[in-house]
Amino acid sequence: MNPIKKRVVLHFPGFEPLDASAHRARYDRSAKQSAKAWDYSADVGQLQPFGMAPYFDVKTSGAAWQTLSRVHILDHDEFVGRLNGRNFFSRVVQGYLAAARVAVGGGLFGYFRHAWRFGLFFIFPFLLMFVGLAIAAAIVAAPYAAELSVWHFLWSAPLAAAFMIFAFLPFAARFHTLHLFADWELAVAMAGLNRLSAQQWIEACATSARRALEEPADEYVISSHSMGSSIAVHVIGLLLEQEPELFADKRVVFTSLGSAILQCALLRSAHVLRSRVGLLARCQNIHWIDVHCLTDAIHFYKVPVVAVCGHKAAPQAAITTVRFKTMLTEEHYRKIKRDLLRVHRQYVLGPDERAAFDFTLMTAGPLPASAFATFTRANMPSLALAGEGPAERVASIGG
Repeated sequence: MNPIKKRVVLHFPGFEPLDASAHRARYDRSAKQSAKAWDYSADVGQLQPFGMAPYFDVKTSGAAWQTLSRVHILDHDEFVGRLNGRNFFSRVVQGYLAAARVAVGGGLFGYFRHAWRFGLFFIFPFLLMFVGLAIAAAIVAAPYAAELSVWHFLWSAPLAAAFMIFAFLPFAARFHTLHLFADWELAVAMAGLNRLSAQQWIEACATSARRALEEPADEYVISSHSMGSSIAVHVIGLLLEQEPELFADKRVVFTSLGSAILQCALLRSAHVLRSRVGLLARCQNIHWIDVHCLTDAIHFYKVPVVAVCGHKAAPQAAITTVRFKTMLTEEHYRKIKRDLLRVHRQYVLGPDERAAFDFTLMTAGPLPASAFATFTRANMPSLALAGEGPAERVASIGG
């Protein structure tokens, strides 16, 4: 297996309040964990501007190899900040409107049909907020129920407000409730491309992604996590619509990690997204790996995304399953296993132990990213590349 010496990565993160600089810092921490587990060196460079896709270079090396990867971050922190920066009442009202659009648009039925745990994930924040608002309303209405004078509302209303501010909202924040309200607003926008100026934003991302793909490399990896998978499909699908031969003579791997493509694609309004799923699946130069984990409830475990999007005759994404439990120490896994969002982030976080899946190795190591579709506990990645002598010095990308 010839090692990858130069790689270009387009990474589409999930729905988190992190900008490109924060994602770069996370990648640096994860790379250090991976390097320690696998006994290689990793040097993560500083973030550099590049339109909508700022990048940092990652140099990794072992006894007989050296790899240079340029990692572009196409984050959507702009949307996260805009949605989470509004007042409480606006966030609640717009969140429930988004939930109604999902339900009426066929998403709720589709979630329970294909992945009931994801259906429960959808319902949970709205049900929790409803309970909190109902309790607050009951506190306000207590004087009326007790047939007291209207003057008693002078204490019941402030008491209800105090309950929400000092008791319920801090409790709800432990489950990222309002953050999830915003997540569903973005899901609706990415489904129909008719809200939040989503269409214009996708076009701007596509322009920067196209420039990034002009860089010569041995391999091009398009990695995406959670909500970022829908955005990746839109961006790369748009490029394929504009330039069908874009990836001719290129080795391209699309890795969707804990993918939430169907979070958006199951809505009836998502006809453009479903069409672009088909474009990626039918592109002969793209090897699509869909990475799933049983203990991650926030994705569509073992659901064939291409077929469900209406392309049963197209080549299907290769589903590969990982076990986070094997990547982490027993104590570490015990600490995170009850936190759904923390477990969901593990796809892009560093390991404690060597495992069949490693995000840093896949995006910055010497092994082809496509090989991670075949690795298992019985067939682990090997950095001892047979037949390879000392690696040649790798020239800087863009140099």
